[in-house]
Amino acid sequence: MQRKYISVPTLGEPHLASPLDRTSTPGDGAAKFIPTNRYVRHRVELDEGIDDVEEMLFEKSGAREKIYFDPAETRAALVTCGGLCPGLNDVIRSVFMELHMNYGVKEIIGIRHGFEGLNPAEGKPPIRLSRDLLDNIHEEGGTVLGSSRGPQDPAVMVDFLERERIDILFCIGGDGTQRGAHSIHEEIDRRGRRISVVGIPKTIDNDIYYCDRSFGLVSAIAEAQKVLTCAHVEARGARNGIGLVRVMGRGAGFIAAGATLASQDVNFCLVPEVPFALHGDQGLLPVLRRRMLERQHAVIVVAEGAGQHLFQDSPEHRDASGNVKFQDIGVYLKQQIVAYFQEHGPKVDVKYIDPSYIIRSVPANCEDSILCDQFGRRAVHAAMAGKTDVLIGHMSGTFVHVPIPMAIGEKARMSVEGELWTGVLASTGQPKRFE
Repeated sequence: MQRKYISVPTLGEPHLASPLDRTSTPGDGAAKFIPTNRYVRHRVELDEGIDDVEEMLFEKSGAREKIYFDPAETRAALVTCGGLCPGLNDVIRSVFMELHMNYGVKEIIGIRHGFEGLNPAEGKPPIRLSRDLLDNIHEEGGTVLGSSRGPQDPAVMVDFLERERIDILFCIGGDGTQRGAHSIHEEIDRRGRRISVVGIPKTIDNDIYYCDRSFGLVSAIAEAQKVLTCAHVEARGARNGIGLVRVMGRGAGFIAAGATLASQDVNFCLVPEVPFALHGDQGLLPVLRRRMLERQHAVIVVAEGAGQHLFQDSPEHRDASGNVKFQDIGVYLKQQIVAYFQEHGPKVDVKYIDPSYIIRSVPANCEDSILCDQFGRRAVHAAMAGKTDVLIGHMSGTFVHVPIPMAIGEKARMSVEGELWTGVLASTGQPKRFE
């Protein structure tokens, strides 16, 4: 088996002793520094006898014994970009607390409203972060810094970093944000500057590659489960009631699938990874009709990116981040269901619910709050050690350093052969394919 060690760029040789109260001595009962040669396997499962597989190993993240930046002279900045997600404030607070309380960095600023804040011609001036300002923000949803979509000129953003004497920039966001972070790094590198750029993955859809679970996902699933419970009550309370719920999930159906399993009241789960037909003997609508004749109620959950193949003739539009604007599959499904049952019977009562903005705006639950804290503190460790153009990933139950170009090369999707989707099929009883 061939091994490929994945390393990330560094600004130079770390030569300063870390101020953290840790040791490298095994068995002394103290917290440990992570050795520079500690790696994590990308693949956990391997088949016996296969020798021609290339095994990727990623640097394990965590505090290093030697650091690159002198905390007393370091100035850091944080920016949050893209749509809202449970846990953004938790990450901001944990990054600040690790920098300020443990490393002793005194100058930490917050960039307002995404990458706009790195362009003085468009954004608001930055704010200085403090313990008083951030004390209770983890109890609230959203981001205290504000957010926005869309890129800015890398040269303009690096000009800003130079003027503000920023040594470290933390970019909290999804793949569009990380593409922007990489372009900032490239401009910094072109100028020969020593500024660290560290990405923290934020995607409620859980679709960043080399990151098994991003923060906010579990909170979103928990909120979606509550909505599905209400949809089930509505469906059973009406004669031939159908509860139709649309949740977030552009290219990946993790929220829809997770909420389905948590709820156990869903009869049909539609995700982007599995195309479906509306008509034909095994199409969604005839199968739904058979369900209604037998049980007189049904609950359907659909991810926003599901069924986009049904709109092939529609013009393509993009948002400020370059993402394709999807057609509203929830409204379309409601229309199709109503029209089908008007023609074929029985008469149905469809309740359509779209809780997307509610779900993404809630505070993080306890499980996500812990994950946020771990992401934030490990991002600080990476930055202080001089790592750059790096994303904090999560795999095999631990945290790793992922080169940003690798992370944005493709998106993660739910495996239709994996246990999550298998569980969905088992709990709903729906066909493997609607065709």
